[in-house]
Amino acid sequence: MSIISRRTFNKKITQGLAGTALLAGMPLACGMNTSNQDKKLGIALVGLGSYSTGQLAPGLVNAEHCYLAGIVTGTPAKEQQWMRQYNIPEANIYNYENFDEIAKNDAIDIVYVVLPNSMHAKFCIRAAKAGKHVICEKPMAVSVAECDAIIDACDKAGVKLSVGYRMQSDPYTNEIKRFVKEKTYGDVHYVSSDAAYISRGNPNQWRLNHALSGGGALMNMGVYSIQSNIYGVGANPISVSAQEFTTRPDYFKDTDETITAQMKFPNGATGNMFTSHNANANRLFVSFERGWAELNPCHNYGPLAGRTSDGKEIKFEHKSQQMMQMDDFAKHIKAGSTNFAPGEMGKRDMIIVEAIYQSIKEGGKTVPLDLGTMGIVTS
Repeated sequence: MSIISRRTFNKKITQGLAGTALLAGMPLACGMNTSNQDKKLGIALVGLGSYSTGQLAPGLVNAEHCYLAGIVTGTPAKEQQWMRQYNIPEANIYNYENFDEIAKNDAIDIVYVVLPNSMHAKFCIRAAKAGKHVICEKPMAVSVAECDAIIDACDKAGVKLSVGYRMQSDPYTNEIKRFVKEKTYGDVHYVSSDAAYISRGNPNQWRLNHALSGGGALMNMGVYSIQSNIYGVGANPISVSAQEFTTRPDYFKDTDETITAQMKFPNGATGNMFTSHNANANRLFVSFERGWAELNPCHNYGPLAGRTSDGKEIKFEHKSQQMMQMDDFAKHIKAGSTNFAPGEMGKRDMIIVEAIYQSIKEGGKTVPLDLGTMGIVTS
């Protein structure tokens, strides 16, 4: 027997009453709102690792426009645990083999793929073919070609696509964007972003396995540095050069440990980025014509902190970044509001990642980039 949650029961009752009233040619009862904009969209998490467990699921508890409707896991023990903790109906529980049956489940509107990087494309494409909107955790894929395949599948299926760039919904990020856009301190001349942490865990973890991760620090934390350099200037880079080094080759046998890169931008600004799995770094610094702005910490789950050269503190109420990110995408689906992290943005970042790896392979050679305004979100 399938278990039905109170939310699902109320939803079905409301839909039934609405249908009865319409069939009878009668107005809906006062106070009953069936607007699509008021409906919470159901999200199914694919992969129940530490990020889903510690960040996404708790974020969905307090979200306004979406909720945790289902899960996809290869671990049967997790099914019962998550069903009890989040009141998920048995009908909304899937594994990796029967995942495609999710197409028949109207309770699930969005599929959030939270698997190792090498599995993103496969499951995003399967989700799109099932008619579900897609959130793909960052990085979008392990190659530009896979990004193209995901975008194409979503376009063909007529579903929306977003990348799990939580920082794009964070108010601290958007305050820096405002400074840049409004030229609060003049034009940007220089930007620097560091995103790194020390990995001392299991040397067999998937992030240190190139076949699963597609790369090391660059594919993990480095994407944050790329992102913040771009929004810190308000433009895409026109070239990049990069270097790689390691101090623990016995531990980082298969993936990059530390990478630095330099970027040039069309307005003449320059940028530096640093990413590592063997250092702690978490900062964005933007140097303007008449001052500077800094976020430190910048990339973690918060609370973040910031300041400016004229003594102002950048401070906002702390909220779950994951909650805001998923709510923003749900609003985009329901009301056509801005998609702050479209698939095009994920593809752009993979183009830059591939250029960085190319530069390293060629001894730090400058690699030109032709990105135009690709992936830039201005509203």
